[in-house]
Amino acid sequence: MTFGPSRIPVFVLVVEDEMVLRRRAVGMVEDAGYTPLEALDTDEALAILSSRSDIALVCADIQLPGSMDGIGLAHTVRSRWPAIDVILMSEQLNPPSIDLPPCSEFYGKPLQAWQIKAGIRRMIGHARGAL
Repeated sequence: MTFGPSRIPVFVLVVEDEMVLRRRAVGMVEDAGYTPLEALDTDEALAILSSRSDIALVCADIQLPGSMDGIGLAHTVRSRWPAIDVILMSEQLNPPSIDLPPCSEFYGKPLQAWQIKAGIRRMIGHARGAL
């Protein structure tokens, strides 16, 4: 488990409605050395983000149930919590057709574990360096 400067665990919020894909993403977060939190839709993700101040990164599918899709969630996260970076994932869309907010990355499915873990570490390191 990776800790922040005050020995507090670093949390990554995984937002995915499909259980198998969510479990795989959670495993990647754990393998990268971070502590995962889980949400099934964008509304639950926003509730978790609103109730915590210790989330460093959000990893979200683009096609999600809730009041917005993953792209809307990414823009909301960057607007309301600018210190939190976002990883978006999809098997349906191509990066040129996605309106990514700043400090966000896109990964196509099927997810490559090494690529996601490297992205998580890089983005959390970037966010921690900005503090």
